[in-house]
Amino acid sequence: MNLVWKLLRQHISISQFAGFAFANLFGMLIVLFGFQFYQDVLPVFTQQDSFMKADYLIMSKKIGMGNTISGRTNSFAGSEIDEISSQKFVKKIGKFTSTEYKVDASMGVNGVNVLNSELFFESVPDGFVDVPLKDWKYEPGAHEVPIILPRTYINMYNFGFAQSHSLPKISDGLMGMIDFQIFIQAGGKKEQFKGKVIGFSSRLNTILVPQAFMDWSNQEFAPDNHSDPTRLIVEVGNPADENISQYLDNHGYEVETDKLDAEKTTYFLRMIVMMVMVIGLVISALSFYILMLSIYLLVQKNSSKLENLLLIGYSPAQVSKPYQILTMGLNVAVLIIAWVALFFIRNYYMDFIEALYPDMEDGSMLPAFGLGSVLFLIVSLLNIVAIRRKVGNIWKRKE
Repeated sequence: MNLVWKLLRQHISISQFAGFAFANLFGMLIVLFGFQFYQDVLPVFTQQDSFMKADYLIMSKKIGMGNTISGRTNSFAGSEIDEISSQKFVKKIGKFTSTEYKVDASMGVNGVNVLNSELFFESVPDGFVDVPLKDWKYEPGAHEVPIILPRTYINMYNFGFAQSHSLPKISDGLMGMIDFQIFIQAGGKKEQFKGKVIGFSSRLNTILVPQAFMDWSNQEFAPDNHSDPTRLIVEVGNPADENISQYLDNHGYEVETDKLDAEKTTYFLRMIVMMVMVIGLVISALSFYILMLSIYLLVQKNSSKLENLLLIGYSPAQVSKPYQILTMGLNVAVLIIAWVALFFIRNYYMDFIEALYPDMEDGSMLPAFGLGSVLFLIVSLLNIVAIRRKVGNIWKRKE
């Protein structure tokens, strides 16, 4: 085989093989990046709040200029709630209950005061909150209240306050670091409570407390006040049911859920990633063509000498082996460099994703490793077969 190597080295075009390596690397990197990025970003659009039911809609009335001018209320009357609950797509319905009194709250992390503001709480029936009963339980008169915070609060803290004050960032696993104090003053009464944060919601823009606390505190601090709900929480069988959209449009309602938007976003994300991967595959196919063209030219230049090697007893497999090793070596080098480059690229964009969604699982590069290995095997097998066929043609000509 040393004779074949000597013949191979005489006619190798460095520029041709460098062109193949660069094109193959570029195409491989595009394919692996598109696939890995899709796997890493998909949970952002598909993850659900771990404590809320999956198939629900938060319904409210549309607020337009007509409502503002006429002064019409945007609350739901009992008859409207009954009509909504009678729809076939509705499995269960609940009302948002708001505080009828003034609430002041402060939030601290590691002894540093982060928030002082007047807030309001809301509650929904406990059946819509998917947490263990022991965590979402309130005994009337107790001074510790379970609460669920909007994730926007934590994002503002993580990206603003925490960075500027060198404080630790908060994720779902570090909720115990939050010191949440509640101050209620109404009806001549004044009370202080400790809020126990048990979760964050990316689908609700309100501070949620147990229904038992809401009922007790409204009766305790504002017994004479009552207001109709302005939002409803509705559990449905299929959020993508066309009847839901038609009903909402016909009655002037809107939903504050991102479930349908997330499904659309995921679809478009999948389409974009597929387009990127197709482009990468086309580039890889062109690079494969460049490599095979280079190998064919190399074999053609050495055809007479290779024919002589076959005549003196070398088998087609022995003659093909150096060319196959060369292509395999190039493919291995391209794959390893693509993996290394993807590792640094992924670390770069994952820093941004994890900063935005600190509770999201880090994932791994196994998808890229798996896909890269499959592509390597396919391309290498095609290279081996093509080279073997080319040398086989010389063998047939010899015969």
